[in-house]
Amino acid sequence: MGAGAGAGPDLEAGAPGGRDRRGWERVLGKGGWIGLGWAEGGYGNRRATLTQQVVWAEEYARSGAPPRSGHIGENLLAPTLIAHGTDEQKARFLPPIAAGDELWCQGYSEPGAGSDLASVRTRADLGADGYRITGQKIWTSLAHEADWCFVLARTEPGSRRHHGLSFLLVPMDQPGRVEVRPIRQLTGTSDFNEVFFDGAHARAEHVVGRAGDGWRVAMSLLGFERGVSTLAQQIGFAAELGRVVRTAVDTGAAEDPVVRERLVRQWAELRTMRWHALRTLGGAGDGGAPSVAKLLWGGWHQRLGELAMAVRGAEAGVGPADWSPTASYELDAAQHLFLFSRADTVYGGSDQIQRDIIAGRVLGLPREPKG
Repeated sequence: MGAGAGAGPDLEAGAPGGRDRRGWERVLGKGGWIGLGWAEGGYGNRRATLTQQVVWAEEYARSGAPPRSGHIGENLLAPTLIAHGTDEQKARFLPPIAAGDELWCQGYSEPGAGSDLASVRTRADLGADGYRITGQKIWTSLAHEADWCFVLARTEPGSRRHHGLSFLLVPMDQPGRVEVRPIRQLTGTSDFNEVFFDGAHARAEHVVGRAGDGWRVAMSLLGFERGVSTLAQQIGFAAELGRVVRTAVDTGAAEDPVVRERLVRQWAELRTMRWHALRTLGGAGDGGAPSVAKLLWGGWHQRLGELAMAVRGAEAGVGPADWSPTASYELDAAQHLFLFSRADTVYGGSDQIQRDIIAGRVLGLPREPKG
């Protein structure tokens, strides 16, 4: 997923209800349930207060409803367009997101420039017919399903770091110019992808903000990434923790005082994450709050995966009886949790990057000198 991927385990194809995600988005759109937090009306979304948005998000997660595939468009791109887009861009792109008709992916991370967005090398050259984009993005969630991708690319030749970047809206249906290659994960699923742009076209009027000002737009988007959806994510975390606790009781692992201490710590840390999310809600893009949130839940979820295996004992490492190296395999919930959570401290901005952000933006510490 790379930096600011905006997605998590709930987007995995292996999760329940993941087969017809586009159809489910359209069901939600028809009911007016997409875009509750958008500040502007007239694009097909209901209006809702912040409290109502929290209630909806938490109850949706608690109900066990199908996983969402429209999160990136609804919760990342849409607020960014509302903040930085033109009236024409809003009118073109917000209604299809609200209807569940167009899905989006995020073109940020690159090989060799994962969480370090300022090092992107993907190039976009302006010509008479718009921009031509050449380069590669990686860890792109749901790119194989997306209709559009917002791409951070270098539009000023010779520019360095965060200067000379632009935020472009790029259609994915460009055979021969956009290629998506799935990345097979430890879980056996392939919702992350490599995306190759070979002269892909983007219209000049589909630059969000000013050309060369993409860094500011991209950072604004990352501020929207961990808002109301964080609270819904924690409902899923609570359900996973509940299953681990029940397994610990059933297997007798809970009789071990060390295991009990780990279970209690997971519960207490989850409560702390909720209080932090509520305290920072409404100002999620300010300072280092999003980075603190990512540090908290990334490590927490990874430790939960380890605990889920520990309370199962040796049985946790056993696969299905009919497994073979050439066949696909099915994981149970605990195995899936453990394997997928290995990436929690890397995707969406690695822990090192989050600490750098907190050090610079919150503590005012000088940047670490480059070697």
